[in-house]
Amino acid sequence: MIQKPSIPKGTRDFSPKQMIRRNYIFDSIRAVFQKYGYLPIDTPAMENLTTLMGKYGEEGDRLIFKILNSGDFLKKTETADLQSSDLNKLTTMICEKGLRYDLTVPFARYVVQNKNDITFPFKRYQIQPVWRADKPQKGRYREFYQCDVDVIGSNSLINEVELVLIIDEVFEKLGIETIIKISNRKILTGIAEIIGEPGKIIDITVAIDKLEKIGLEKVNEELAQKGLSEQAIEKLQPILNLKGILRVKFPKLQEILADSKIGMQGIEELMSVLIHLKELNLKNKWSFDLTLARGLDYYTGAIIEVVAKDMVMGSLCGGGRYDDLTGIFGLPDISGVGISFGADRIYDVLNELNLFPEDSSLTSKVMFVNFGKEEEKLCLKLIKEIRKAGISTELYPDHAKMKKQMKYADQKSIPNVVLIGEEEMKSEMYTLKNMITGEQQKVNLEELISILSKHN
Repeated sequence: MIQKPSIPKGTRDFSPKQMIRRNYIFDSIRAVFQKYGYLPIDTPAMENLTTLMGKYGEEGDRLIFKILNSGDFLKKTETADLQSSDLNKLTTMICEKGLRYDLTVPFARYVVQNKNDITFPFKRYQIQPVWRADKPQKGRYREFYQCDVDVIGSNSLINEVELVLIIDEVFEKLGIETIIKISNRKILTGIAEIIGEPGKIIDITVAIDKLEKIGLEKVNEELAQKGLSEQAIEKLQPILNLKGILRVKFPKLQEILADSKIGMQGIEELMSVLIHLKELNLKNKWSFDLTLARGLDYYTGAIIEVVAKDMVMGSLCGGGRYDDLTGIFGLPDISGVGISFGADRIYDVLNELNLFPEDSSLTSKVMFVNFGKEEEKLCLKLIKEIRKAGISTELYPDHAKMKKQMKYADQKSIPNVVLIGEEEMKSEMYTLKNMITGEQQKVNLEELISILSKHN
């Protein structure tokens, strides 16, 4: 029986048209990164589990794809180990590597390993796929691309401001109207102190991060399940219900956090960033969002998240400051801040809102019809000259019927076709047909290149 081919859930194949559109996204983002002085690096698809585990919180660790050791992966295990319910212990015996969960932790590992060759502050960008063993759903995949930009080795809040400017420019370039949400993890740490639950900061931030998705009641239920006292949850309510414009929010927040040194520091940092943004006239809307938490353990300062204004689609971009991520790998006190663009979600938004430029799906600008061996020889010579002019050109490879060749050009959305028969070969005047208007004209090689260049 022939096996029906399939791919794993949460992964996708991409057609040429889709890839051209995806490359439009990557090229647009890459151009902005480079404009701001960031340099590219690449890291392996797999990392040692010792690098990945413990960096993303309990929930994140569960979503890391583990890779079985090569060969006899059971050779270090006993029967008792296999029958044990301690999956973490068994995993360490049979798996030494995992697919990367994000690009930030591998970046921190890269910085530590290459610290002697790096000029700090180090500004890097990275566009590569990551993998998460998550439940596939709309806008959420198990394999997806991230476009990361980070600066490490600087405490300056100007870096946060610059990253917001990058976000603003990228989405303006792509034509997506967004809302840039900004907060500070120190404020959340201060809140945990004030309500008497400093040891529950991770549980509090993970729950708060879900406020918009599941609502206040469900967040309170989750906090109770995580062991917060009724008194602590009650103290948290005025903070969760804090609304209004910045002039109203900040005084109330300063009053609430007056006895928390780290909380006040977070407010001061946030205000500094927001004051700069107010003076820079961003194209996209931005706002302070106290409920913004981003569940990753390594954030210590600014937190940034971007959502589409005209479509419900999770975050399109997010990130924040991490003060000592490299310390885990033996290089302490190196602060960094970065953001990550989710290319797959951006694609879905551009596609659904019909925002891709019309020519982003085009391949060749012109196709030469193949009438036979002699015509084929001339076509190849002409095509070589046309390609030298930077015009994407192709020759239909077979001596097929005209109808079949024209159908091929039409299905590939090739806007121009050149026909060269016996008459055209003698006169060196070639028939150029516009596939959109149906118009035909006789042109020599120089004229052909000139016409095609105008539309290139």
